[in-house]
Amino acid sequence: MNTLELIYQETKDLPETEAREVLDFVAFLKAKRRRELESGVKSQHRESDLEKTDMSEFDQFGSVYDGHFDRDACYVRPNLL
Repeated sequence: MNTLELIYQETKDLPETEAREVLDFVAFLKAKRRRELESGVKSQHRESDLEKTDMSEFDQFGSVYDGHFDRDACYVRPNLL
């Protein structure tokens, strides 16, 4: 099944209001693509710019997060000070 068929299968049973949201999103994507073509900016250029971005400033925080998030600890007063 190709992408268009999958989109149809996923959207054919949506209520009218949600189907209109999907249609609005399609219009947004078309307008975005048209702006990119008009300005000469291609998605590939933005992706390559992201690859060139210096992330060393953020790398220092990589060891802080251990993969476990304790929501209750957020509300403990000593943790807020």
